[in-house]
Amino acid sequence: MKTIQKLSLLALLVVFMSSCATIVQDEVAVKRTLGKLNKDVYHSGFRVYNPFISRMIYIPINTINLEINAGLPSREGLTVQSDISILYKIKTNEVHNILKYTGLDYQNVLILPVFRSASADICSQFDAKDMHSAKRAVIEIKIKERMMEVLESKGFVIEAVLLKSIVLPPGLSRAIEEKLQAEQDAQRMEFLKDRERKEAERKVLQAEGDKNSKIIAAEGVKQILELEAQGRANAIRIEAEANAKANDMLEKSLTPTILKFKQIDAFRALSTSPNTKTIITDGKTPLIGLPADGK
Repeated sequence: MKTIQKLSLLALLVVFMSSCATIVQDEVAVKRTLGKLNKDVYHSGFRVYNPFISRMIYIPINTINLEINAGLPSREGLTVQSDISILYKIKTNEVHNILKYTGLDYQNVLILPVFRSASADICSQFDAKDMHSAKRAVIEIKIKERMMEVLESKGFVIEAVLLKSIVLPPGLSRAIEEKLQAEQDAQRMEFLKDRERKEAERKVLQAEGDKNSKIIAAEGVKQILELEAQGRANAIRIEAEANAKANDMLEKSLTPTILKFKQIDAFRALSTSPNTKTIITDGKTPLIGLPADGK
């Protein structure tokens, strides 16, 4: 009897445990009872349900990274292989409709077909080399926008479409490499030409500088000589002016009285001379003749 009780309790415990559901924070759950979906969406937490007639369906609501490898058509008709990441998430309020109309295999049923259609439509508008250049970001944005036109109303949000590991056809890759090499060679030659041109300009400027230096030096010597000549001319002129002024002053200073006084001094000096002299005068202005003894 005790064994039966224990088995009963164990069975009840198993049934209770199987009727409990734990929903984590990055997902939601919808209960399906007898094949019919419940419209209520359960968020993170502990839920109890009848496991005999119901089933909990879990849907992630965090960002999902769907990685695929696909061939993308180009405008030239080439196929470009690329690893692609589609980052998307599910709208919480649309989980019931997604399960009802699309099902759990929504990636293969809806997202991938929409991506292939959008990528084929967008990539065919660009050259293959554009997918390997800065235009890749433009292509990614256009594919995302085209997918959102279809998927947003169905409960999905496309956050980004990332084209990675672009592999161009071998012939195109070689042609692009050759073109890039030619562009680099042209840039190198242009750099060398620019350097030679700058060196020539530097030499011309240096020659002009040397020439200007010599001209400036010659002008300096010329100015020095002109200043020296002008100085000498000014000195001569000043000396002549001084002499003329002195003579003028001397002439103005020889009044009759002074001349008479000078004559008296001259007679006095002659009178004291030991030599015999004859002085002839009219009584006003003396005339000094030869000495009487012929000396």
